[in-house]
Amino acid sequence: MRKEFLPFSRPSITEDDIAAVADVLRSGWITTGTRNAEFEQRFRDYTGCRHAVALTSATAGMHILLKALNIGPEDEVITPSMTWVSTVNLIVLAGATPVFADIDRDTLMITEETVTPCLSDRTRMIIPVHFAGAPADLSSLRKLAGRHGVFLAEDAAHAVGTEYNGERIGASGTSIFSFHPIKNITTGEGGMFVTDDDALSERIRRLKFHGLGVDAFDRATQGRSPQAEVIEPGYKYNLPDMMAVLGIRQLERLDEFIEKRETLARRYLEHFAAMDAIIPLALPEGSARHAWHLFIVRLDTDKAGISRDMFMDELKKRNIGTGLHFRAVHLQKHYRETFGYQPGMLPETEWNSDRIVSLPLFPDMTESDVDEVVSAIREVLCR
Repeated sequence: MRKEFLPFSRPSITEDDIAAVADVLRSGWITTGTRNAEFEQRFRDYTGCRHAVALTSATAGMHILLKALNIGPEDEVITPSMTWVSTVNLIVLAGATPVFADIDRDTLMITEETVTPCLSDRTRMIIPVHFAGAPADLSSLRKLAGRHGVFLAEDAAHAVGTEYNGERIGASGTSIFSFHPIKNITTGEGGMFVTDDDALSERIRRLKFHGLGVDAFDRATQGRSPQAEVIEPGYKYNLPDMMAVLGIRQLERLDEFIEKRETLARRYLEHFAAMDAIIPLALPEGSARHAWHLFIVRLDTDKAGISRDMFMDELKKRNIGTGLHFRAVHLQKHYRETFGYQPGMLPETEWNSDRIVSLPLFPDMTESDVDEVVSAIREVLCR
């Protein structure tokens, strides 16, 4: 058994990263400034997107997008239930109704076939989630949204560095990225809203800082004289420079991080090819690039003779950390009691929700760490 606990994720922070943050702290300007602007520009260069707006979280991006699109009561937003709760919470807080589309069993993502029955004359937005670092089938979903005049916003929280049909996620359309500490790059907390829509970008930039007509940092004068005016009521979601500079440093190493993640993921896959009780997710086809944000498997509980939760607990006893991404939102307490959602309405989502496990995967892991995880899994299954 491992002597030290192996978490399922850990950010890769170097001494140079720490020094860069310290330099900002010493500079006398630690809120939104030149490093934030540089981070946005570098993100545009990396993804090929037209506009990038740095924010304090991906949740902030979804909040102000709903506001910018004037989504509210009487509107419906289609999303998977297999997602983090923040998206669904924000839909409800906006006064709109979440409509859950089921997922493909082996990709954990919505498809044209699962979304189509959910469409109605009240549908305002579709939110596909790029899952675990793999891309959703954007081509068919974009065509579906276009035919019905519905806005499509990609939840790209798992997808920085992911590619679809030879194009990086974010290069076209509208996407929201996360830089939470478990993501492929981190700013501590943080997110990025990207879009090719000029008017939408302008409104997002305004809403993220009190609705003022200028940004938090006037790049020409480093001041606010005369005082900027409120164009519309807004929020306080601007990313400070001391976080943005960490994002700049991390972005420089993103491709290196993904290469390391892929090496580890491939080793997992080699081991699990001979283990019937462990079912990895399907790999993307064609010219897609998997960013390997998470390594998720499903436990065949019948073959394993143990529940998923017991399996995770047994691994923890062996100093192996795991994660759960995600428990189905529609079966969580508030949504059961408020909306009357019941088991059976989303069979593929529910099947996966009972079986998914995120295994350790981060750039500073070694192949020996992977072997120890697999050894612990074999021990648990043999018991």
